[in-house]
Amino acid sequence: MIDTNDSRYKTGHTVGDALRFLCDASFAILPRDVAHQLGEFEKNLWGGVRWLAEKKIEWIDEAVHGGDRLREEWRRNHHTAPHTTTTPGGAESL
Repeated sequence: MIDTNDSRYKTGHTVGDALRFLCDASFAILPRDVAHQLGEFEKNLWGGVRWLAEKKIEWIDEAVHGGDRLREEWRRNHHTAPHTTTTPGGAESL
């Protein structure tokens, strides 16, 4: 029998409460050892996803900083390179 007074399923968020119950029920229908093994598998899977997400965030940060360095280098090279101009007669001068 389901304990309808369980505060875990009465948080005031109907959809959230229903999803929590369905998640609990999906593990309850399995044998205990299988449910625990599946839970460990899911935690390891999501831990791997989190690790990949953190790595991707690090790569993005490194790429942004690398872009800043390149932009600064290009800006310095652009300002220090001699500029050539064309005179009205068509001759170039420095």
